[in-house]
Amino acid sequence: MNRILLTGKNGQVGWELQRALATLGEVIALDRHGMDLADPDSIRRAVREHNPNLIVNVAAYTAVDKAEEEPDLAMAINGIAPGILAEEAKRLGAAMIHYSTDYVFDGNKDGPYTEEDVPNPLNIYGKTKLVGEQAIQAVGVPYLIFRTSWVYGTRGKNFLLTILRLAKERDELRIVYDQIGAPTWSRMIAEATGQCLTQFNLSMTDHQSSITDLCGTYHLSAAGVTSWYGFAIAIFRHAEAMGLCNTPTLEPIPTEAYLRPALRPANSVLASKKIESNFRVCLPDWQAALQLCLDEL
Repeated sequence: MNRILLTGKNGQVGWELQRALATLGEVIALDRHGMDLADPDSIRRAVREHNPNLIVNVAAYTAVDKAEEEPDLAMAINGIAPGILAEEAKRLGAAMIHYSTDYVFDGNKDGPYTEEDVPNPLNIYGKTKLVGEQAIQAVGVPYLIFRTSWVYGTRGKNFLLTILRLAKERDELRIVYDQIGAPTWSRMIAEATGQCLTQFNLSMTDHQSSITDLCGTYHLSAAGVTSWYGFAIAIFRHAEAMGLCNTPTLEPIPTEAYLRPALRPANSVLASKKIESNFRVCLPDWQAALQLCLDEL
């Protein structure tokens, strides 16, 4: 994979992927100006210009609540664009990596979701991401789809940076306690992707039949489980000890007390046994990763 075309270079995961993929080949990182995922012609033009061996699509329409007001735009970026990228990859004989979300599930399951569980998204964002998955699968290109959850990092818009900012502005924060998941550091996602691609690349290079067994959808999220409230407590416990901020009063509230346009799944926990089995990739516990991330701040 000597030419890797990466979308969404300025996003949380895209930023980290630029470094994580650098050892695998030349990374051609694009933002929306280099490839507008809402414009099919822009997608095809960019792919054909750069002629990659691998397309890594991390860009997405991620404004979950705003997607309820802009379903067509969300569908163009999250649902239609991945299929076009897959078609272009197949035309070039290239492979494709794509990122999806826990929001393809309704959150009603008692335990962690596996890759075999039937998706049933609650909101427009989740529905469009599921369409994107299905579009890639239908093309027949060698692919890996990584579903992840509760992504945060040291840049962009995410829960970690938002509440650290709010802690400097308010004395009290109200945090939802009845939605559970696994906060996942963007760097861990990028590094795990690099590890998987190293093995994926070897199979493609050697023309091994095992490449068919490696293709598919994988859950990729941190180990452990917490709520948004529990995540906030952990953030402030570490941040205050490091002198980043003082801890405000935290009030746990139910989901119905914090109404938003888009419904959220109550359970976003993803089981990652498949990726551990096929690639021997295992992300650390979310609390250990959080400490490492805060060290950078």
